[in-house]
Amino acid sequence: MNRRPNFGGMGGMNMQQMMKQAKKLQAQMAEEQENITAQEFTGKSADDLVVATFSGDRQLKDLKINKEAIDPDDPDMLQDLIIDAVNKGLSQIDKATQASLGKYTKGLM
Repeated sequence: MNRRPNFGGMGGMNMQQMMKQAKKLQAQMAEEQENITAQEFTGKSADDLVVATFSGDRQLKDLKINKEAIDPDDPDMLQDLIIDAVNKGLSQIDKATQASLGKYTKGLM
């Protein structure tokens, strides 16, 4: 009797089926990543004094600084506002990436 070994957990898939499924998942993930890359994400500091705009591939595209944020006697405040806006923008990218690609990586990390 010609019996194939059962590799448990693979649902009886043969290697060719597994490779086909892996390629399909890879294509879906690439499409999801392209969608994220095409989007813009915005981080805003308190009172929108600083607004940082990023592309989905984490490139800073625009940085707007409201005149009210510029105080020559307090440069640290402007630095803090910029850091806050940048971190919020990057956090939005991370959240969108996790929401989009997280379904493919569950249990892998």
